[in-house]
Amino acid sequence: MPAEQMHDLCVVIVNFRTPRFVTDCLETLLPELDGLSAKVVVVDNFSGDDSYACMEAWRKVHDLRNRVCILQSEKNSGFAGGNNTGIRSIEAKFYLLLNSDTFLRPNAIKTLLKTAEQFPEAGLFSPRLEWPDGRAQESCFRFHSPLSELMRAAQTGFIDRFLQKYVVAMPVQNRVVHPQWTSFACVMIRNAVFRQVGFLDDSYFMYFEDVEFCYRACGAGWKIVHNPAARIVHLRGGSSPVKEKTRLKKALPRYFYESRTRFFFQLYGWHGLTATNLMWWAGRMVSLTRQTMGRPDKAAVERQWLDIWINWLVPLKRYTPPKS
Repeated sequence: MPAEQMHDLCVVIVNFRTPRFVTDCLETLLPELDGLSAKVVVVDNFSGDDSYACMEAWRKVHDLRNRVCILQSEKNSGFAGGNNTGIRSIEAKFYLLLNSDTFLRPNAIKTLLKTAEQFPEAGLFSPRLEWPDGRAQESCFRFHSPLSELMRAAQTGFIDRFLQKYVVAMPVQNRVVHPQWTSFACVMIRNAVFRQVGFLDDSYFMYFEDVEFCYRACGAGWKIVHNPAARIVHLRGGSSPVKEKTRLKKALPRYFYESRTRFFFQLYGWHGLTATNLMWWAGRMVSLTRQTMGRPDKAAVERQWLDIWINWLVPLKRYTPPKS
């Protein structure tokens, strides 16, 4: 990190062909930074379109050159790599990683900073994520495991109740909780955490990098605090097609499965990765059996039975994004 003024907060937003989302996000973000020593870094992740020009023009019109910095990456390094670029560019006590498809409710940032004061032993702080109409989104989770993959593929209430402690998504809470990991659609992280455990693993192009980072932070003794009093609207899907493809049961991008493979290998080893995929298959057999009894199929997207084996023999292979 450069030797420069230590800011209270650095907000990092990664853009990939979503300049309008970014400027809409900034419209709600900037008033929340009044009174703070804060800097905003927008990283254009080699969009290859007019994103940088659009965002730069917006910044000049609003005369924000001292508050907002826009960086152009020389390659599309994914979610982790893009955020790392922003984090390394500014020295701050806290870093707020913020999706471009978000906007802030009043006092969200000040609430997170106050939460950090109240929990000095914690290193990561997350807000309530919600839809524009105020409905809550799941944003607190338990770590993925082979048994959680069995449950995800089976989609059967009986199995979920029997193995409840392995359900990944935690129920939405209206009080402060300490999840095992939290969504990085919006998360505030202490500088000290990065200094101790390193940056996000940029071998993940997109997905699972937030889980893996939380796993490392928790392993180093840091706690995660989720405070729903801080509220962020998350449009979901604005910066990635995965959720929409899942809803439509269409095949997911290769990078999703490469990240999944890498994560389970890093946590459980090659035998654990293999067991995870076999557990998924066992769960899928349950859901297919339920289909024969007239139950709807909610368990799998197109080609998932095969795609979960992507990179099985080379689990640490890095994803290479297409050049187009």
